[in-house]
Amino acid sequence: MKQKKRENESKFLFGKKNYMIMLIGLSFIVLGFILMAGGGSDDPQIFNEDIYNFQRIRLAPTLVLIGLGIEIYAIFAKAKK
Repeated sequence: MKQKKRENESKFLFGKKNYMIMLIGLSFIVLGFILMAGGGSDDPQIFNEDIYNFQRIRLAPTLVLIGLGIEIYAIFAKAKK
């Protein structure tokens, strides 16, 4: 009876290590999108040059791509048994 109960228990697809790595990757992605936000002008007739600063053009997309790479690594990393 106990043998059947153990077989029916649901198991997580990934291990604890994988989920921790996924959270780190997700935080990189969220930080990248937060850094991309803003930079617009309140008046549509005035152009704001701040939209082309280093933070929005280089840093934020790089963080998003790093986060996606971390997510891919987390999916393929083997969990300890």
